[in-house]
Amino acid sequence: MSLLRVLLCIIFPPLAVIDKGCGSVLIVFLLTIAGWIPGVIAALVIVNKR
Repeated sequence: MSLLRVLLCIIFPPLAVIDKGCGSVLIVFLLTIAGWIPGVIAALVIVNKR
């Protein structure tokens, strides 16, 4: 996981998972709207998966 990707997860989570597919972006976007912290956690988990 690169430092740029981690920073994107913290600043704007949906942008960090844009290459992981539409479903991931939608889930992270909805969690970010519900609360910033759940969106960041979900983005970090999705980005950290191989």
